[in-house]
Amino acid sequence: MAKDKSKDEVKADIVDQEIANTTIEEVKAIDPVSKEKLEHLEEVDIKLEGENNGNTQKNDKATSKTSSQKEVKHGAASPAKAKKTKQGDGQAEPVTESKMTEAAIDVAQQEGVVIAAKRTTAVVAGLDDDSRKTVAKAGKRSVKAIKEAEEKEAKEERKAKAAEQKTEDKPKVVKQRTAEDRLKARGKNFRKAAEMVDNDKDYNLKEALELAVKTSLVKFDATVELHINLGVDPKHADQNVRGNLVLPAGTGKSIRVAVLADDAEADKAKKAGADIAGHEELLAALEKGVIEFDTLIAAPAMMSKLGKYARTLGPKGLMPNPKSGTVTTDVVKAVKEAKAGKLEYRVDSTGIVHVGFGKVSFGADKLAGNASAILASIKAAKPASVKGNYVKAIHITTSMGPGIRVATAEAN
Repeated sequence: MAKDKSKDEVKADIVDQEIANTTIEEVKAIDPVSKEKLEHLEEVDIKLEGENNGNTQKNDKATSKTSSQKEVKHGAASPAKAKKTKQGDGQAEPVTESKMTEAAIDVAQQEGVVIAAKRTTAVVAGLDDDSRKTVAKAGKRSVKAIKEAEEKEAKEERKAKAAEQKTEDKPKVVKQRTAEDRLKARGKNFRKAAEMVDNDKDYNLKEALELAVKTSLVKFDATVELHINLGVDPKHADQNVRGNLVLPAGTGKSIRVAVLADDAEADKAKKAGADIAGHEELLAALEKGVIEFDTLIAAPAMMSKLGKYARTLGPKGLMPNPKSGTVTTDVVKAVKEAKAGKLEYRVDSTGIVHVGFGKVSFGADKLAGNASAILASIKAAKPASVKGNYVKAIHITTSMGPGIRVATAEAN
């Protein structure tokens, strides 16, 4: 006879038996087992059920026999109780679970555990390798988690199909704004100035500048801008057009010039018109983040001291560069050119050069001189690898004014 089990062990065995029975139904529900495997599992269930019934009958007989022996024993010890039983209605007292011996309970429990183990083994044997790895009692590979994942995946598929169908049924129509729509959204003065410009005409340079002066209706001295679309690809280093020049009539702006040099060169720069000159005072201001200049000129020997301030000066376009002429040994010449109206230009990522080359108060003649100098400089900087039209389009405008198209023959 097997060793008697405690109440906790009995409960554990019963729970295991329930888990085993539940696992069969859940596995059948979620695992796409073939028809042959399903029939095999049903045959195993029928066979195990027959064994279970046979064992139950044996346990009932053992229980009845043990209970009868117990009643005889108690009857011999207590004649009064036996007499009371005979005087009754002649029916034997029913056998209840409470009167089962511990040995019978132990046998029944062992049979249940064996059946549960056989059932679980049969189920696992009927599955393929992927299903064995997939099914687990808990976690992401449990029956419940697998069901939830499948439901979520089906839901996402339904959403995707609905979105595709909605897109096909109702295609999105993007309304393109016309020039008239954009003009209606502008101010009264701009619409008045735009009426003076013929958008279908290519003006020559002088006509365009005279018209730009007329169409400037703002209350301040507006800047005149030149926008040149070049047929270059700035991604190639040899087509990154840039340059600098001194405008004949100046830019019309008051430029603050700073010079980073030793004491001797600093004194010469101050005499030439520099607003700030030296190195200790200028570096101390940069250390504090104070920038009180529009152009910074540096001697080559001082460039090593500006390295730590590159992140401050670079984004503002103030870092000295030999290509722009702001790193030079002749600081006096550089200061005079900066004060006279030196202009730097560089093509942007879209292949367009944007420069402001004067004020409306200059008049058409002075503006024409500055514009011609810029176009000549850009033409001279044409890369050798560029084929076809170098200048694609030219437009002139003023601050808050309409654009005026200029004939490209002025530059090509």
